[in-house]
Amino acid sequence: MNARFIDWIWHVRGSLTLAPEQSSDDAFDRLRPLFRETGTSHELASDTLTFRKKDQAAQDKMSVFDGGILQIEKGTAGSVLHYCLTSRALLFCFLAPLLFLGFAQLTVAIGKFEKAPTEEEDKAAKDKKKAEVPMNPIDKALGAPAPEKPKKDGADKAKERDKKHSPTSAYVFAAIFAALYVIGRILEDRRLKALFRKSLLAA
Repeated sequence: MNARFIDWIWHVRGSLTLAPEQSSDDAFDRLRPLFRETGTSHELASDTLTFRKKDQAAQDKMSVFDGGILQIEKGTAGSVLHYCLTSRALLFCFLAPLLFLGFAQLTVAIGKFEKAPTEEEDKAAKDKKKAEVPMNPIDKALGAPAPEKPKKDGADKAKERDKKHSPTSAYVFAAIFAALYVIGRILEDRRLKALFRKSLLAA
């Protein structure tokens, strides 16, 4: 299978048309300040800039990305900047919902597995309650205290068991990370293009 069909998950690609009179050297000179941040290393060869980030600071405008390639291609209509950046953060946000959905299914399966024996225990407790011998009339006449009724431990335990094996939390976390991925994927794409455009047009 072509990796291009799945690598869009953690790759951000795009292109920008340079100003008519702007050269490749001038364009990269304007973009270079973005790659002089702490934890960032870059190499420029011909019309291609390659960068890598490690332990990047939160203040870095491109901190969400771990590396990438920027290339300028010259055409009849003018020069165009093409870029392809990778982000492990986006990949994590994409995989996290799948992980939590797996936890949810596992929780449901465990709950079903434990439900069968507990139902038998509840039935046995009900049968025991029905089979209880009533209080002797003589003891009752003498004022002996009535035996304590069994506590409703069965119902309490059932509620506690259902709460313990509820997949709700896993579903909530899966939804949160799914939303983070969708929002982050769209916003980072737009923010990155705006950042490059601003740098290229800077005086």
